[in-house]
Amino acid sequence: MEGATLTEGKAGTGRVGFDPILTGLSHGHPVMVYDGACNLCNGWVRFALKRDRKERLKFLAAQSRRGQEFLKRNRLPADDFDSFYLVENAVILHKSRGFFGMVQYLRWPWPWLAMLSVLPTGPLDRLYDVIARNRYRWFGRRDLCLVADQTRAERFL
Repeated sequence: MEGATLTEGKAGTGRVGFDPILTGLSHGHPVMVYDGACNLCNGWVRFALKRDRKERLKFLAAQSRRGQEFLKRNRLPADDFDSFYLVENAVILHKSRGFFGMVQYLRWPWPWLAMLSVLPTGPLDRLYDVIARNRYRWFGRRDLCLVADQTRAERFL
């Protein structure tokens, strides 16, 4: 069965789809789908790798073969990566909701950031969009995706 698609999530929920295929590939682990060419995004991946001591998060570069399959299967932009996605229990969250979902897997004190998720999604996503639009200019970009060292290779799909 292909991933069932919810291109329009409930307003304000940050949900943009449902992908049991990716959840199966990650063996139930939450997956952060990120822009592999973005220095800011790669920095967040490295940051999360160090702070996710229980090794719950998995990572998938949007430009990779599996990343492209995920995006196309869920009718998400496959060539303009203006958001990262967190796929948790097959639910696809993006922008601020994806970010707040991701920080909950990090060690103390980072889960406290998730308390900001009680704020309205609209203003949080507008702030997210400003950062996303300017991330290459502010942080730069790279030609290649982050390559995991051998000890962390199993964390990347």
